[in-house]
Amino acid sequence: MVNKILISQPRPAIIEKSPFYELSTKYGVEIDYKPLIKVVGVTLKEFRSQRVEILDHTAVIFTSRTTVDSFFHICEEARITVPETMKYICNTEAVALYLQKYIVYRKRKISFADGSFTGLMELIIKHKSERFLLALSEPHKPELPDSLAKLKMNFDPVILALTVAADMGDVQPATYDVMALYSPSDVKSVVENFGVESLPVIATFGEATLRAALEAGMKVKASAPSPEAPSMAKAIDLYFAKLKRGEEVECVQLTEDDTKEEFIRTQQNKLAKKSRSRTSAADKTEKK
Repeated sequence: MVNKILISQPRPAIIEKSPFYELSTKYGVEIDYKPLIKVVGVTLKEFRSQRVEILDHTAVIFTSRTTVDSFFHICEEARITVPETMKYICNTEAVALYLQKYIVYRKRKISFADGSFTGLMELIIKHKSERFLLALSEPHKPELPDSLAKLKMNFDPVILALTVAADMGDVQPATYDVMALYSPSDVKSVVENFGVESLPVIATFGEATLRAALEAGMKVKASAPSPEAPSMAKAIDLYFAKLKRGEEVECVQLTEDDTKEEFIRTQQNKLAKKSRSRTSAADKTEKK
């Protein structure tokens, strides 16, 4: 029987519109919202220590609103005037629209993807002639900078935000039946504060979070996204339904996703073919 869940996310502005509200009414469980981490922008000193010059770049890649805030804060503090010609590549429309907080949206060259890794990579490849500044948080998934390097894109990574532990003095894991974690940093924060032995069942969101939880020795019983559980709420719903039917729920196992690597290999081949075609055309022109 499950009575209480901790969701490592901020409390929704309108509880009734949260997918977890439906979950709580369906199964009669109490839900606590408690961020276990917080993301803060780097200081100007921390930025300068990375020896990256913003004005050496023609486009900025953003994957979060926190890095957008930090980028423009650094520019203001360092008295850097970003040129009108700067392009902005965003992973989602929400991040792109957030730029309106700092720039006049219609006058800038802003592009956004659908939130998927392949969508963002395809968008970046369309602008492959640019020199990119890749805005990152620490820690971050290595797949984006690694993929840009494999495709030989002209880019510089820069850490613009840091993930730190939130105050967890009022969190008591033993009072929960499920803890829902959304990032490897959530996992790290929980392990450092409480260890693993006293933890309840864990639910995770994202491959990196699942991997971190399993490596830490956590008991993961629900995980998203997946074809049957695209959201954390749905993954927990499926877990509850199995318990209600009296089924034994086995721990989630990590399965490798080869689609991203295959996508990168395909793009490498396409870019190589285009490069050879340009070289061949140049050779023919010289011979004439």
